[in-house]
Amino acid sequence: MPALTQLLVNGPAAAQAVSTHTLICVFLRGGADTMNLVVPYADDHYYNARPTLSIKASTTVKLDARYGFHPLLQPLEAAFKEARLGMIQGVGTDSASGSHFECQDQMEHGDSEKAPSAGGGWLGRFLRSRADQSTSALSAVAIGTKLPESLRGAPSVSVLEHIGDIAIKAPSGDPAAVVGALRAMYGADVTLLGQRGLQTLDLFNRVSAMNNTSYTPANGAEYPKGNSFADGLRELARLIKARVGLEVACIDLAGWDTHFFQNSTAGSFASNAQKLAKGLVAFETDLKQHRGDYTVMVTTEFGRRIYENASLGTDHGRGFCFMALGDKVKGGRILGNWPIGAMDETNPIGPGGIGITYDYRDVFAEVLAGAMGGIEAANIFPGANLKKMGLMG
Repeated sequence: MPALTQLLVNGPAAAQAVSTHTLICVFLRGGADTMNLVVPYADDHYYNARPTLSIKASTTVKLDARYGFHPLLQPLEAAFKEARLGMIQGVGTDSASGSHFECQDQMEHGDSEKAPSAGGGWLGRFLRSRADQSTSALSAVAIGTKLPESLRGAPSVSVLEHIGDIAIKAPSGDPAAVVGALRAMYGADVTLLGQRGLQTLDLFNRVSAMNNTSYTPANGAEYPKGNSFADGLRELARLIKARVGLEVACIDLAGWDTHFFQNSTAGSFASNAQKLAKGLVAFETDLKQHRGDYTVMVTTEFGRRIYENASLGTDHGRGFCFMALGDKVKGGRILGNWPIGAMDETNPIGPGGIGITYDYRDVFAEVLAGAMGGIEAANIFPGANLKKMGLMG
């Protein structure tokens, strides 16, 4: 029973239904070409640099006088027009290594190359700062098979692919006897461990009830079949509705390292763009009556270079376009100026990389504080000279 054991060992569990806000961190792993997601259709430099990979201005979903969505992100247009989806152009880390591992590691730990590591992940530090509150054993969930570095050091983390992973595995197939024995054992224990054990068993019963009923998404929401990203978002929607005290969730959408044959409206890049948009819209539709209960942030470790390479792909760049979605977002805007100066091949940050206007820690800190409230962001990102972005309400 590894999942239940993890809940007991890692932290306290709230037996009652917990009303809380959830921050969902979507990581586009591989260095997403956000320039082809949020397209600078009004800039001739973009088309000159990408003779085959650029998205035609006539096909973009116009957002303002400068930018338009990739056509496969059209499902997100409504959220932008409702001012629930906002973006910031030119976000990045201060690492110029161009390494996926190093840039992801820095970002997930909330670090800077100019300062000593703060220890653990930035979300882990956030959750530790709230450890004196009544938290749930499911306060932090990572969808997948491994713990993301951003949650390292959290008081309690559950790593799962499906809610069904949270289960007591009994040889007989009937966990009732095991649950009864555990309840008797923890009921006789007057220590904190006994109390937490009983609370976790109560939470397990609630999750078990969810497992024993088929799930029908609300409002006609349709999660795309056959991809783990949509499956994971569906599981998160179920947890948010169940009010199990979920505060932070992490989910990845990988496969954005497009050095070769990136294409524009077909191929792996377009497929990922479609997964992102359709998954988020299904999630939003499913949770239409719960939109005040979550905020989604979408990040990547770095963007791509402005110009296409000889293999009809894009190489590692620097800055990228960050997205945030939710009722607490001051959306309907794309903050930051298009960095035309990055076209200069002598640019010290690397030839052709989009300039970094905003430290990613400023952006993460504002989203965290705006979504979760009641925190001192400077303690989550020690050493950072945090600046207000204006992305959150």
